[in-house]
Amino acid sequence: MTEEYRLNPYLTVRDAAGAIDFYAKALGATEVTRMPAEDGKRLMHAEIKVNGAYVMLADEFPEFSQNCEPVRAPTEANPPPVAVVLHFKTPGEVDAIYTRATDAGCTSIMPPEDTFWKARFAGVRDVYGHRWMFNAPLAQ
Repeated sequence: MTEEYRLNPYLTVRDAAGAIDFYAKALGATEVTRMPAEDGKRLMHAEIKVNGAYVMLADEFPEFSQNCEPVRAPTEANPPPVAVVLHFKTPGEVDAIYTRATDAGCTSIMPPEDTFWKARFAGVRDVYGHRWMFNAPLAQ
């Protein structure tokens, strides 16, 4: 198992194919794999690479929730309980990805700022309801 696959978020969205395109625009993601569902409309699994890390995603499939807990895409009423954190090497990278993400349509949760934990930090919510946080150490 490679370093990139030790821990990976798995996002559930509505319109996974559109999400892949959006994450390319907003976060510089590149598509790794795409597995269409039998209905030809949804993706049952996909992987993208963002800032050197793999993120997995799929469309929601409510019809398969009878034998397990249902997995739903976030909504305004039910936002996700977790966020995806991307770590960068420099504060300038945090500023750049924040600008790129908000220019692409992400909503600002926290504009870039220097924090008490000695990092440059920012946060956004993407158009699919998922929260992304950007973090880089400040020069000591």
